Amino acid sequence: MKQLFIAATLSLSFAVQMAAQDATVNIHVNDGTQKIHKEIYGQFAEHLGTCIYGGLWVGENSPIPNTNGYRNDVLQALKDLKVPVLRWPGGCFADEYHWMDGIGPKNQRPKMQNNNWGGTIEDNSFGTHEFLNLCELLGCEPYISGNVGSGTVEELAKWVEYMTSDGDTPMAKLRRQNGRDKAWKVKFLGVGNESWGCGGNMRPEYYGDLFRRYSVYCRNYDGNQLYKIASGASDYDYNWTKVLMNNVGNLMNGVSLHYYTVSGWDGSKGSATKFDDNQYYWTLGKCLEIEDVLKRHCAIMDEKDPKKNIGLLLDEWGTWWDEEPGTVRGHLYQQNAMRDAMVAALSLNVFHKYTDRLRMANIAQVVNVLQSMILTDTKGTGHMVLTPTYHVFEMYKPFQDATFLPFDLSCEKRKVRHDMNKEMDESTAEGFRTLPLVSASAAKTADGTVVISLANVSLDKKKEVEINIDDLKAKNVSGRILTSKNVADYNDFDNPSRVKPEPFKDAKLKKGKLTVNLPAKSIVVLELK
Repeated sequence: MKQLFIAATLSLSFAVQMAAQDATVNIHVNDGTQKIHKEIYGQFAEHLGTCIYGGLWVGENSPIPNTNGYRNDVLQALKDLKVPVLRWPGGCFADEYHWMDGIGPKNQRPKMQNNNWGGTIEDNSFGTHEFLNLCELLGCEPYISGNVGSGTVEELAKWVEYMTSDGDTPMAKLRRQNGRDKAWKVKFLGVGNESWGCGGNMRPEYYGDLFRRYSVYCRNYDGNQLYKIASGASDYDYNWTKVLMNNVGNLMNGVSLHYYTVSGWDGSKGSATKFDDNQYYWTLGKCLEIEDVLKRHCAIMDEKDPKKNIGLLLDEWGTWWDEEPGTVRGHLYQQNAMRDAMVAALSLNVFHKYTDRLRMANIAQVVNVLQSMILTDTKGTGHMVLTPTYHVFEMYKPFQDATFLPFDLSCEKRKVRHDMNKEMDESTAEGFRTLPLVSASAAKTADGTVVISLANVSLDKKKEVEINIDDLKAKNVSGRILTSKNVADYNDFDNPSRVKPEPFKDAKLKKGKLTVNLPAKSIVVLELK
């Protein structure tokens, strides 16, 4: 009887222990083969609203502290982020931008109207030199989006020559006359942007022929090797990718893809800071739909390119809410809440799994526009605030160029409606997404450190996560957490640190197992050494 009692007690204890574990992650530390390209953490700066003027650039005569016209505070914040690549000048703006208007003495540069974004008049004081010099200051790769929509082959060919030729060529001479003797290194070149829409409203067959033509004349000068990127699909337009793979194929080094987490409920995009629980869960379900989109585009590419020579570049992604009340229409200025941080973390965790094909991702956008890293006060006070999304990117820095570690995740899931505007029958799967309440990723850095990211999606329940790691040799665990009292909390100029990372102490390492207690609506990054 005593033995039966002991056995029953152990069985009950085991059952209680299993019930307490809300999620299990098994990490296969010896099976990692693919690198998480640092360019997955790329940024995007378009001439849109105050992203450039007032965000990155204030000019040399501004009372806001600056270095050669670049805001010192923003410059330092981006250096701290270790931005790997920066895309410019658009976006939709790229296909109306004529680069020769943005070179030479600033007082002689013609002004232009930004027809895509609010009709703003720009003075072209931020042009090719200013952008490429910024990239040098940040130590990042420039990604130039060329004008195919309203430009010419000759115009783009001369721009490439101007930037990258060190020879005795006409455009190299012009660059030297404008104060830059040595050519820049420019690796990434986008041949048009959103050619299916604002970049020309083209059919994929027509654009494919244009790419073939334009790319011939975008030449490699003096050791500079261009990585030529075709203007790819929007979201679920799988036919666009199929046509380009069939008609262009290996003539392109990469093809782009755009995916935004946009709600569309009640005929609007919704507020960045005012939303209910259903809208919160819907948003995270929508952001995770990117995984299915990536799978389908990758499958199409695999048919024609099984060796994965052609890269997929998600060069625009992020949340898109209604503009903040009182801001300029068409400038796309939105706040950035803890919900946006959750979107960033969940999205990056997905991206890590597909870097055998996914070579780059550029969140939209770096300052003052959409899901930005930084918000600035452009009215002369010089205030700057780091957003919750910035903090996710900063916490995730160890993943850049680390080796992805495959893992198995088991956790509770939640049904989320596909369409916020339709009532669904919860007894059926139709019309619903399945939202895992825990998200994870893992990688190993060059020095052997194991990095683990975890996110608890639940708004009201903490999650105990048991992590098993094959052949774990680490003896110490450290971490940081990003969370807030309310998932709608955000940072502003009056409260710049309402949402910020804090040390995380609730991870216990014992006998090769890691137990983590995740608070509700939190993001944690752990390092095991």
